[in-house]
Amino acid sequence: MPTAFNRSIRSLESDGFRRSIAAIVVAASILAIWVGWFFLASIEVYEVTERGRLEVNHAVHPIQALTTGRIVATHLALNRPVQSEDVVVELDSESQQRRLEEQHARRVSLSAQSEVLQNELRAEEQAAREEVEVGRAALENARARLREARAGENFAAYKAERLRRAHSQNLITELEFLEAKSEAEKQQAAAEAQREELNRLERDEQKKGSERKARIEKLKRDMVRIKGELGIATVEIGRLEHEIDKLRIRAPVAGHIGEVANLRPGSVVREGENLGAVVPRGKIRLVANFPPEAAFGRISPGQPARLRLHGFPWTQYGTISAVVEAVASEIREGTVRVDLALHENPASSIPLQHGLPGTVEIEVERASPAILVLRAAGKLVARPIADSKF
Repeated sequence: MPTAFNRSIRSLESDGFRRSIAAIVVAASILAIWVGWFFLASIEVYEVTERGRLEVNHAVHPIQALTTGRIVATHLALNRPVQSEDVVVELDSESQQRRLEEQHARRVSLSAQSEVLQNELRAEEQAAREEVEVGRAALENARARLREARAGENFAAYKAERLRRAHSQNLITELEFLEAKSEAEKQQAAAEAQREELNRLERDEQKKGSERKARIEKLKRDMVRIKGELGIATVEIGRLEHEIDKLRIRAPVAGHIGEVANLRPGSVVREGENLGAVVPRGKIRLVANFPPEAAFGRISPGQPARLRLHGFPWTQYGTISAVVEAVASEIREGTVRVDLALHENPASSIPLQHGLPGTVEIEVERASPAILVLRAAGKLVARPIADSKF
């Protein structure tokens, strides 16, 4: 009996030793695997930011009021497609329209007056040319008659002188001499009358030419005045049309309206006030803002990334793949801008729209757990030292 008991004890001791050895071997194996994983495994390391946003690759253009005015109509609606120069908001332009109509009517009137003056001027100039021709012909006739009268005067004087000599020699009767003398005086009077007629015609022609020239000069002055007023009216029309055009607020580019202010007919907008924004047509890209310590030296072009949109749970909609395209070299507002290109998936149900926010994760490296633990320990050690300086 004691012998059987001893054998049982020895058997149990042997089994317990074997189980202990097996447990040690299993623990050692697990430890070896863990150590191998700790030093040899490769884990993706990500830099993460909540400040991700989808944007078009063209700048968003604001819709601004070019002048102060009261709204009479608005055509702003979110996601409404617009073409460049489409009117999106109309401001009150009634007073400008009335002044514009008045200036148009004034320009029509001035144009009619200018046309009448031009016709009168052409008529006066034509009449002046004809009058000059008629006057020249009349003067030529008067000069011809004067030459004829002078010839008669000279002949009659010569004849009277010859007869006077003959009468002094008693070769002719006194009656014949007196007749010749009377004829000479008559021819002299006729020549004098022709000279006076010629002088009168010349004075009349000069007077008529002066009067005609004065009328033509007056018409030209009136033409200059009318043209000046017409130019002023045209400039005023252009100014009013420009002013009215400023009261029609237009889309700066083609695209769709991505932002709208709370506008109602009757409200007043101020010059330079933002009324909305137009998102131009273009390719959607991803823009993220990272802290400088996360971006500089860690993020570079070509690194893979993924986007989780805030409004679309990733467990339901998944994520969007991307790749880093460019990293800014300057810090703005405490962050560094990173541009990423999206890998669009046609099968994805996520609508890629300008302005959607999300979380961006960029794979910056692959490292073993040991290196990550050492880094964390180094940061913990460095933090109290940095804090002690203050």
